[in-house]
Amino acid sequence: MKPEADNIDTAIEVPLLVGINGDNKFHQDSISGSTSFFKTCFNGLNALSGVGILSIPYALSSGGWLSLILFFLIAGCTFYTGLLIQRCMDMDPNIRSYPDIGHQAFGPKGRAFVSIAMNIELYLVATGFLILEGDNLHNLFPNVEFEFGGLVIGGRQSFIFVVGLIMLPTVWLDNMSILSYISASGVIASFILIGSILWAGAFDGIGFHEKGALLNSNGIPTAISLYAFCYCAHPVFPTLYTSMRNQKKFSKVLLVCFLVCTLSYASMAILGYLMFGSKVLSQITLNLPTNNLSSKVAIYTTLVNPLAKYALMVTPIVNALENRFLSNQNKGLSTLIRTILVLSTIVVAMAVPFFEYLMSLVGAFLSVTASVILPCLCFLKISGIYRRFGIESISLWGIVLVGIVVLVVGTYTALQEIFQRLVR
Repeated sequence: MKPEADNIDTAIEVPLLVGINGDNKFHQDSISGSTSFFKTCFNGLNALSGVGILSIPYALSSGGWLSLILFFLIAGCTFYTGLLIQRCMDMDPNIRSYPDIGHQAFGPKGRAFVSIAMNIELYLVATGFLILEGDNLHNLFPNVEFEFGGLVIGGRQSFIFVVGLIMLPTVWLDNMSILSYISASGVIASFILIGSILWAGAFDGIGFHEKGALLNSNGIPTAISLYAFCYCAHPVFPTLYTSMRNQKKFSKVLLVCFLVCTLSYASMAILGYLMFGSKVLSQITLNLPTNNLSSKVAIYTTLVNPLAKYALMVTPIVNALENRFLSNQNKGLSTLIRTILVLSTIVVAMAVPFFEYLMSLVGAFLSVTASVILPCLCFLKISGIYRRFGIESISLWGIVLVGIVVLVVGTYTALQEIFQRLVR
């Protein structure tokens, strides 16, 4: 029988470049991976610069110009909590995953809670990728339908199904170094997307004429939730950390990733809000006229982005399932587990049509929990500074308190919007 902690394991337990030992024990000499600093930066940028780059103009529209202050505060806070994750892992070489941090802090219940929160978050983010793909492809080709075994599937559902099958081979990869090349394409795609949006506004007749509102107080909860969703990659950070050849440079990886992504997000938010104002949709690409070259580049680039990010997001879930259900390495069963996981996200994506509300709910309930509250609580417990009265401990408790307020208000707002949409 395995220990209780191993039986409830629901997250990646080993670096992706290290073999899984049958006894599931940790060894100091097997912790370091072989991924270089730059490849880890690509993986980190790819994880952070997700579908939030499309929804952030909508977030700014929801909250108004002054909500940008909140955006930069969230960016700084989540960078700090990312460093807290590294500090927790540096304190104990046996910590090799996010759930390990929860176990070190609060025992088996902490492991279970962290595992559930992070895996649901990553699962819904991956599902959001498929919804995004379906929406944009349906916008480009509204009359396309596919037939599979006599069953005709049309509209966005057909595109979600096809794209999910295209993404499946990337999920079969289990090497972070190889995934870094896919990640590089995702990072490049993000910059191309921003450039094409800028071109559409400056040279294709859309212009930057919308003034926007200074503050929309009613939309602040939605704005904060979507801003938080932009920085929901914390469950992936331990995977990146353990895959690095030189883990002492991980703080520099985080700095590079957060600086680049924050500038990218802010640029996209400002450009989109100036272009479309309050009329900006949940995905800015849905506002673009499909007959312009720049618009087509933006939309097609949007389609490439999730292809490069999907595998990185579901990798911790895949390894969690394999650690739970596979006693030893079995390539056939591993492929089956990965395939079933992808198919399940396809089914959920087909059933959930509200992209902006799903992302808002994920940001408020799961991203705030996994990226803000849990890193602070775990570090307070593992480091022991919760026993001392100091600037850092006060700051951490303050972040936790604010995070709980955002979680409650943001989740309530998102659920209310989903309910109103359903009853229409």
